[in-house]
Amino acid sequence: MTKFTEDVLEIIKMIPSGKVMTYGQIAALANNPRGARQVSRILHSMSGKHNLPWHRVINSKGTISLTGEPGYIQAEMLSGEGIDVINKKIDLKKHLYKFD
Repeated sequence: MTKFTEDVLEIIKMIPSGKVMTYGQIAALANNPRGARQVSRILHSMSGKHNLPWHRVINSKGTISLTGEPGYIQAEMLSGEGIDVINKKIDLKKHLYKFD
């Protein structure tokens, strides 16, 4: 496993309930600011194995990228954590998680 992958996994695990992070934000924190697509692939292939809170990762526009049932499930999971999801959109000013 690469250092980038390890860092991405740790960052995702730290996203608290009621907050979201973007793919690009996670990539930048893992020292690869152009690695948003890699973050997506890591989520897709490792969420189950590493018990990642995959639903807390969204795109830079503040919207859910997943379509169909997976997108609906993500919206429901976020709503269950107190995040308002309107037309697949999340208010980043209110719910974006930033490390201090």
